[in-house]
Amino acid sequence: MLDRRAFLATLSAAPALASSPPLKFGHRAASLKMVGDFDVVRVAAQVRGLSGIELQTAQGDPNLWDLDAVRRYKREGYRWGIAFPSISGIWGKGVSIRNSPVAGVQLLQSIRAAEILGSTVILVAFFRDNCPAMDDESQYGPVVELLQQAAPFARDAGVVLGLENSLNPADNAKLVDLVASPAVKVYYDLDNCEYYKHTGQAVPGIELLGRDRICQVHVKNETRLIEEPGRVDWRAAFAALKRIGYDGWYVFESSHASREQMIEATERNIAFIRQQLS
Repeated sequence: MLDRRAFLATLSAAPALASSPPLKFGHRAASLKMVGDFDVVRVAAQVRGLSGIELQTAQGDPNLWDLDAVRRYKREGYRWGIAFPSISGIWGKGVSIRNSPVAGVQLLQSIRAAEILGSTVILVAFFRDNCPAMDDESQYGPVVELLQQAAPFARDAGVVLGLENSLNPADNAKLVDLVASPAVKVYYDLDNCEYYKHTGQAVPGIELLGRDRICQVHVKNETRLIEEPGRVDWRAAFAALKRIGYDGWYVFESSHASREQMIEATERNIAFIRQQLS
């Protein structure tokens, strides 16, 4: 039985606990090779600590252009206690943010799907040749304009357009600042930053971008556990994310040999991240 002093101590601790949002972990359906498969929701529910799935939009059969499929995913989410923090893969075949007349249409379609699903982030990807040079206004200007046109629709739907690309952190900050909307931020993938030859910039990029520009974070280390050596020093990364007060979702984009290995590795990765952020 608690004595009076211990009881009062628990009461005084309660507000502090409530002031810290819980850590939130999701996994990409594409990395699980379950695009277009409603069973991905049940599979995610088997992983201790995993509470979300990032769905692909334009890929799979059915895909998220089919709003009946969106509603079924939503029902499955309620059934299994799984959220859909974000959707990705929003471009149809041959569509690019830079050179396709239907890019704006597909952005709006994605916003509608995300709103129904309850997702708060749409991953807007553009890499390599589809990525504008940020020292050439003729390249980045149309991208800024398109995002500015889509941003009010995203904001009204309660959705953020999260940019994931092959730019370095400073150029990502420049792009987001030019759009100048709270509905357009960076979906930060540290491993991609290093992969696209911005060597040594991934971890410093966290504080360069800051909490206000980062809407979500991809976590991956190819086939290895997050704690193992790779392109990114994840211990330093989580320390930096903690310093800036990031409290959004961590979405795994890991490769797995089997479902059993996925469950074991993801649970170990979640435990490691919790330890780093405690």
